[in-house]
Amino acid sequence: MASAGQVLDFADQIALLPIAYAGGVFPDWKYGPLAEGLACYGREEFFLAHEHWESLWLTLEEPEKSFLQALIQTTAAFHHLQSGNSMGAVSLLRRALRRLEGCPARFGGIDVTSLCTGISAWLRALESGAAPLPATYPAICVAGLPSVSFGSGDTRSR
Repeated sequence: MASAGQVLDFADQIALLPIAYAGGVFPDWKYGPLAEGLACYGREEFFLAHEHWESLWLTLEEPEKSFLQALIQTTAAFHHLQSGNSMGAVSLLRRALRRLEGCPARFGGIDVTSLCTGISAWLRALESGAAPLPATYPAICVAGLPSVSFGSGDTRSR
């Protein structure tokens, strides 16, 4: 616990706060915009995932707002990649990773560590421009739900 007058960094602030969305509604990845966005992400419908999550993001307060913004940036990055804009994808993945790296290992029911690992693998592949892209998109693993399954991450064949 922090002592009086101690300044906490973002990760410490998150660790001390209960995970609650604006209005006292806890995140529920089984229903509503979170579930709809997750299903779209699993179908590689990244623009639609972004739209579902953004509808909720507009109502959130920190730190949930920044966390969901990182997920939205991730979906926007892969939408850019599907459209042939690898530079835009790299920029958004970098920003998403910076936001996620300030979070604890698990936040809002999401395995942040494995998500960061997946995003990092994509960044390395896209920035090198040489190696083949990872076989799958980064997994968003939600506690209590089956893992989201993905097809090939190779957008060049689409």
